[in-house]
Amino acid sequence: MKHLLQCIGCSKEFKPTQIYTCPECGDLLQIIYDYASLGRQLRESLNTPGPLSVWRYHRILPVSIKNAVSIGEGGTGLSKSSRLIQRVDTTEVYFKNDGQNPTGSFKDRGMTVAITRAVEIGAKRVLCASTGNTSASMAAYAAKAGLRAVVLIPKGKIAMGKLLQAVVHGAKIIQVDGNFDKALERARGMASRRRGLYLVNSLNPYRIEGQKTLAFEVWEQLGRRVPDVVFVPVGNAGNISAIWKGFQELRQLRLTREVPRMIGVQASGAAPLADAYAKGLEEVVQWPNPETVASAIRIGAPVSWKKALRAVRQSKGAIIKASDEEITTAQRLLANHEGIFAEPASAASVAGLLKAKRLHLIKTYETIVCVITGHGLKDQKAAANFVSL
Repeated sequence: MKHLLQCIGCSKEFKPTQIYTCPECGDLLQIIYDYASLGRQLRESLNTPGPLSVWRYHRILPVSIKNAVSIGEGGTGLSKSSRLIQRVDTTEVYFKNDGQNPTGSFKDRGMTVAITRAVEIGAKRVLCASTGNTSASMAAYAAKAGLRAVVLIPKGKIAMGKLLQAVVHGAKIIQVDGNFDKALERARGMASRRRGLYLVNSLNPYRIEGQKTLAFEVWEQLGRRVPDVVFVPVGNAGNISAIWKGFQELRQLRLTREVPRMIGVQASGAAPLADAYAKGLEEVVQWPNPETVASAIRIGAPVSWKKALRAVRQSKGAIIKASDEEITTAQRLLANHEGIFAEPASAASVAGLLKAKRLHLIKTYETIVCVITGHGLKDQKAAANFVSL
């Protein structure tokens, strides 16, 4: 697929190459296409019957489907609430359950594209810093592609289920003193110094392209319409940015006229974006010591902060906080009322929905989608806190 890299800051464009930030101003990059020429081809492919998957949308992905490193990602369920909806008094609430992906989290959407890109450019090793889900996903896809995987994790701050996945898939694990932000800083330094080492964290624009396919799937699953509001847990802020890009592209391709309001949800103990949004700031102030039971979003220096702030502001959405108590309550309600077992970070979207109703951010007649980012078995210790075994 023909595409260009474009800086989100200075808008300078670059030919595809192994860079993660703008050489001119240092800002993040995004991938752009010639949407006018893509429209007819994509519409024709969408009119062809077939199962939902990330690769169903290969015509608007920046890698070749011929090289796809896939283990069956995408095509996750969109279930309509039957009981929890009564607590928010709205017409339609859906749960997009990306915990149904192969390694149990939404990361697989982006990783299939990122690892395919690594193969295309001839990388031999792939690298990430992780709070857990990224490492599990990268290790699995690297194993499929025959690449070596190197994972940097914050020492003592990763759920054992996620770490076990990375180890089982053969990744080399390096523990870093400090939090995720320290691990990512070190990973970026390693990637800049060593040729053939490909970084796949969410600052990598190719990974964002895979994650945007959630928007396309939701559009198809809702009968080719977009929801009014989408709630997304926010940690490093790549996913809310990616999903917004997907909805924007649906509009650019003239497949819809509408786009949803994007509402990001951060844990109160790790909420630099929510604070910046509430104060109307143009930049995010780093939190040096984020702490929350929702370990997957325990991030104090979100790399994609600028993309995320733009997403919520352009969509007329918001970024709100949920306390650990609100998150664990939502986790329990989701399991007990809807049959969906989500890890705490995933339940943040539902906690955000409940809070948004109290704050009058949503209306009774609106169609709402809560993104469930990871399966509850990823963090069994957290779940054990609200059950008796």
